[in-house]
Order: sequence, then structure tokens, then C-alpha cells
Amino acid sequence: MSVMVNGNNTSQLHKTGRFHVVSNTMKKSLTAETHNANTLAIIDDRALDRECLAQSLIAHGLDLDIRLFASIGDWIKLPEHDFAGILINTGHREFSEKKMVDEIRQLVDQFPNIPVVILSENHDLRQVLVALEAGVKGYIPSAIGLSVCVEAIGLALAGGVFISAESLTDLHKLVASAEHKERQRAELFTPREEDVIDALSRGKPNKIIAYELNLRESTVKVHVRNIMKKLNASNRTEVMFKLGDLFN
Repeated sequence: MSVMVNGNNTSQLHKTGRFHVVSNTMKKSLTAETHNANTLAIIDDRALDRECLAQSLIAHGLDLDIRLFASIGDWIKLPEHDFAGILINTGHREFSEKKMVDEIRQLVDQFPNIPVVILSENHDLRQVLVALEAGVKGYIPSAIGLSVCVEAIGLALAGGVFISAESLTDLHKLVASAEHKERQRAELFTPREEDVIDALSRGKPNKIIAYELNLRESTVKVHVRNIMKKLNASNRTEVMFKLGDLFN
């Protein structure tokens, strides 16, 4: 396996065991030896981190060549993108940053057949969910061991999706909490009251609600009063606030 670095600061080919660091001036001569379909791209704007990560992954059994890039833009500029996958090391940055999310989503949309995996020091479940929603095939916390990291990359490249056991546990708790709140809400409101609540959430007046639900306006007023009473709310705005506080 080899490691190829995109950059102009390497003037010659250095060989250290199984690792090759290649400068831009040598890429043409090595093109015939580089098979990108068996290559993992590692993207990290920190040169030392990305080189150490590449060598550590191969040392722990990653059976792929690796090419290193400082940014997604550098990778996209390549004339061909026949890669097995992309590993993006985001470090301490929050994945929920709009610029990062947009960049990842565009990458996934533009290259749907190349799985993207995130390596991050941020293990918050919300970050994991945002990443998965953006289309990544794995979210690897930096706290896990390198051997597990290699397995996670392999799973993503084989068509699976990886999240850590810790994130999976947090996700189960989140789902259980949501189901509990859903049961509580079903016990508190009747189906017709839920219809009225939905209309209230869209700011509709009683007259329009009555028309859309095929009810008398006086009946809608009764439903609104009952909803307010159950929530101990004094007006419609407070109804929506308390619903959000209790069930979101």
C-alpha cells in the first residue's frame, strides 16, 4: 500500500517501509502505478495529522492505497475520481456548521457512488445525525481504536453505514424518549384535538379551521378551550409554546 500526498513541498520520493510520499512533479510518472479504485482519499487541512492518520491506518491493516488532500476542493479538482472512498477528518469542528454541511452534501450529491466517512473528535449525537442526514456512510469518533476505525471504513466502503456503539445507545435512548412522549400526547389529546392543534400551529383562525375540518365554528372553539385547559395555557401562543416544551 502507498500514501500519496498532494502538495508542492516534497521535492523527491521518500520511501519508509510501505509508505510513499509523492510530490506533484512525480505524479505523471506514477500514474500507471496508481489505481484509484483501490484508493482511499483522506481529507484534512492539517498536514501532520493527515499523514500520521494515513500511516496509522495502513499499519493497522487498511488494505488500500491512500492519497492525501488538504481540502474537499483539492480532491474535486482531480481530473478523475475513481476512488474507493473518502475519509474526512473534521477534528474539533462541529459538523453542524452550515458551510461544512453544505460542502459535504454537495460532495455526496456530486459523487453518489463514492462513500464518504467522517472522523471527528465531536461525539455529540446531534452531530452524528446531521452527518448521516447529509449522506455520509460513517461517523467515526476519534476515541475509538485504530483497528475499529479500519473496520468502520471497510463497512462503509462495502455499502454499510457505521456509527459507534455509544452513538447507537444514545440513538436508542432518543427513540425511546420520543415514543414515550408520543404515547403521553396520545393520552392527553383526542384525534380531533390533534387536528385542531395542527391547524393552530399554522396560525389559522377558528373560522378556517371549522371549514377545513367540516365542523361548526362553535365546536372548534370548544376544542381550543379544552386544549388550553389541558395545557394550562391562557392563549394560542402559549399553547404552541407549551406543546413544544413538553413534546419536542
